[in-house]
Amino acid sequence: MSKELKTGIISVLIIALGIWGYNFLKGQNLFSPSSRHFYVEYNNINGLNEASVVTINGLQVGKVEKISFNPKTDKKGHLLVRVSIENNFRFSKNSIAKIYPAGLMGGQNLAIIPSYEGEDAVSGDYLKGEIELGIFDSVGEKLNPIQGKLDNVLVGADSLLIGLNKVLDEKSRKSLNRSIIGLESTVNGVRKTLASVNSLLENNKSNLDATLSNTKKITENFSKVSEDLTKANLGETVEKLETTLKNVNALLANVKDGKGTLGKLITDEKMYTNLTNASKEMEELLREMKLNPKRFVHFSLFGKKPKPYSEENNNSNISNSQVKD
Repeated sequence: MSKELKTGIISVLIIALGIWGYNFLKGQNLFSPSSRHFYVEYNNINGLNEASVVTINGLQVGKVEKISFNPKTDKKGHLLVRVSIENNFRFSKNSIAKIYPAGLMGGQNLAIIPSYEGEDAVSGDYLKGEIELGIFDSVGEKLNPIQGKLDNVLVGADSLLIGLNKVLDEKSRKSLNRSIIGLESTVNGVRKTLASVNSLLENNKSNLDATLSNTKKITENFSKVSEDLTKANLGETVEKLETTLKNVNALLANVKDGKGTLGKLITDEKMYTNLTNASKEMEELLREMKLNPKRFVHFSLFGKKPKPYSEENNNSNISNSQVKD
């Protein structure tokens, strides 16, 4: 073999290896002609580049071959990603191609989330694309509304401080300082009062103990009294009292209705008049017996006759025994 032929063969091999290495770095494997190609459309690829890894359930099955703008007029500005899958793993057209962070150092990979419902996906089909936010993107997305609220709080606080500076002039600030000093004095006074109360309690501890002991005894005695009252059959006593009150009410009702001697005495006006007249006549009789006793009883050993009755003396309330012969 001539030297020129050897040089030509080596040059061809070097060129072939260069082409294969270039395509390998682009994610194309020239020795896998049976690989399948799928297309995914994104509004933003979030840093995905050609030759990024394509995985299914964490297993690398292909690479990103090409990223270009969608040539369709209605999809202007959208990005079209072509991926090649060298594995013959079968999944349906409803599967999702999700861009996810490759690691903390940056970079994006693409994962096929397989779905087994529906028609199987074949080379040239379009898959639905999604983007998974990274740690920093997720944190930033959550912090953005918090930042907006924080800005509003800071603006409100700034306005509040400006308003306070306008309201609290030098005179007001001095008054506020005096109020704070007065509050401190009040707190000190309260502390002294509490100390005095503690001292008073400490000095009268024995008296308080005795008072509490007496209170305890009183409570125990009251408990015993309550127990005795419970055992005294108060229900029976109350029933007897109710019966007595009923009898009294019946008696008073009879008196009110004029029944019985007491009722007639109270309600019968004629009986009252007769009793009044009888009392008056009894009074007249007693008065007559007092003034003229010899009209009713006469007794004499010597046969002396009583003095005759004098109506004039009787009307003058003069006894006949006082009249001289």
